[in-house]
Amino acid sequence: MTFRELEDLYHQPLFDLISQSRAVHLQYWRGEEVQRCSLLSIKTGGCSEDCAYCAQSAHYSTGVQREELLSLEDVMTAAHRARSQGATRFCMGAAWRGVRDGSEKFERVLQIVREVSQLDMEVCVTLGEIGAVEARKLKAAGVTAYNHNIDTSPEFYPEIVSTHTFQDRLDTIAAVQESGMSVCCGGIIGMGESQTDRLRMLEVLSNFDPPPESVPINCLMAMPGTPLADQPARRWPINRRSMFLSWFVWSQSHESCCRKREFVWRRGAPGFHAKARHSASLPVRIRFFTATNF
Repeated sequence: MTFRELEDLYHQPLFDLISQSRAVHLQYWRGEEVQRCSLLSIKTGGCSEDCAYCAQSAHYSTGVQREELLSLEDVMTAAHRARSQGATRFCMGAAWRGVRDGSEKFERVLQIVREVSQLDMEVCVTLGEIGAVEARKLKAAGVTAYNHNIDTSPEFYPEIVSTHTFQDRLDTIAAVQESGMSVCCGGIIGMGESQTDRLRMLEVLSNFDPPPESVPINCLMAMPGTPLADQPARRWPINRRSMFLSWFVWSQSHESCCRKREFVWRRGAPGFHAKARHSASLPVRIRFFTATNF
């Protein structure tokens, strides 16, 4: 979609936007379906990147301690527990810039993916920057989906991150799409961006080809010690407009609700709350995350 199209949709009366979003969703999601996913941090803290919202960055004093990559045994214990609790997708995240083919940590990640993929669950990873070679190997090892958010608009991105570029994010997404893995890609609301930035972010996301399989639109949970620690909470009407607009744009994608991000549930996106609790009136396909150690 174009920026002008998104702007016109955004500025119409709220209940008109809600009605249109629901109507579009009904074309694709007639029944009730919720997928339960489990999220595990396989490498926590000490990240080299300076993302202003992230407590895992080594640039900030947040109290998060650097940990090494989890052992295969620890990951498999968590994966077995997730499956026994009803999860059908197991997601693994690592706090680092990225992985490169031939490195010891990438080989360990591939081994972990191969083992987890044998448990009859979809496998999702978020490992930072990767190229075409890494993407193909992850796909071959059994990765179903790759999470790599664009966070915000291209114009506002340098205000949030300086250690890599917006184009770096797009390059990774392109490599993932080329490999055949599905893409989970969204952003964050409430980092000090303007309304124009939010719409520009949605414009970029809406023009991915193919579109993302999952589009997480998160609300900032300000973390002590980060540059955004004192960022005021977004007013819920603004968040709700953004959420309903995302439903309209990605009617065939999954909405992601993460239990660990309490701000999203309590204040940031009451539309998500209604969507999960009253799916008979708003029939959609939801992906619900539980986080083990984030």
